[in-house]
Amino acid sequence: MYRVTIEKSGHRFEVAEGDSVLAGALAAGYTLPYGCRNGACGSCKGRIVEGRVDFGKHQPYTLTEGEKQAGFALFCCATPLTDLTVDVREVGGGEIPVRKLPCRVQSIDRPAADVVVVKLKLPTNERLQFLAGQYIEIIMRDGKRRAYSMANPPHDDEHIELHVRNMKGGAFTEYVFNAMKEKDILRFEGPLGTFFLREDSDKPMVFIASGTGFAPIKAIVEHAFHRGIKREMILYWGGRRPADLYFSDLARNWEQEHANFSFVPVVSDAEPEDHWTGRTGFVHLAALEGLPDLSCYQAYVCGAPVVVEAAHRDLIALGGLPQEEFYSDAFTPSSDPARAQPAGT
Repeated sequence: MYRVTIEKSGHRFEVAEGDSVLAGALAAGYTLPYGCRNGACGSCKGRIVEGRVDFGKHQPYTLTEGEKQAGFALFCCATPLTDLTVDVREVGGGEIPVRKLPCRVQSIDRPAADVVVVKLKLPTNERLQFLAGQYIEIIMRDGKRRAYSMANPPHDDEHIELHVRNMKGGAFTEYVFNAMKEKDILRFEGPLGTFFLREDSDKPMVFIASGTGFAPIKAIVEHAFHRGIKREMILYWGGRRPADLYFSDLARNWEQEHANFSFVPVVSDAEPEDHWTGRTGFVHLAALEGLPDLSCYQAYVCGAPVVVEAAHRDLIALGGLPQEEFYSDAFTPSSDPARAQPAGT
């Protein structure tokens, strides 16, 4: 056993040999920032103040050699080699229990050719307590897991809503698009993740989503409306073509119904037949063009790792966004053998 001390709070917990710092913290009831739990998203990055770790397997873009030399680690895959003192934020929500539950496929809808919206029904008298923006892990018959963000807010919990994009070679997506039927039985574990609305702030918020990264953003925005939060909210949602913004009508309705919400659709590769006249290019750069000074904002970013990584770099370096106000969830396809599966794909 190794003892880990969180420098700012003084909280202490023990980590069994071979376990990650994050695993030990969660087991002790302390919630550190995390998303994927396998080194793909970088949400759990923190600094080693004292002690040594095995950095574990992770994607090189989430933790560079320079960052390692500066004392940083990804706590979801770093395992202690000595007792540690760490500098890392703690977040709320740790009191919500993680559960394994069965569920039934209630409905299957296709808002786009390559996107399925699945609604899952829990057993009678069961409800899942969660924070808007968190995810669940579907447990497949072979024991493998696939993580998906919940697109419904906590107050609308009659069903669990998942947005699934068709990824070639993806074991679960192949099932969803080719074999799934209403009333099929699935099992999942959740809620998981620390991508959720920070309600203790009064800062305006910019949301940046690519593709089905819209799912947890949808949950957060609808939760904010339900709570009567009046902070400014601006959503930049990007896709290759207009059809990729599969719930754009919903976002436009939000804009019409809520004075504090704005929607900016962004398309990167429109074809002539799309007749697209809106914003083009990279979605995070469109956000920076519209909001060049982010020093007083919070940013919630969800989508492909390349989008999250670029947004993290540029929103801070070019927009002046405070490092501690960047919240993200990176989606990595399970069919990509070079990368692990994080939340929400």
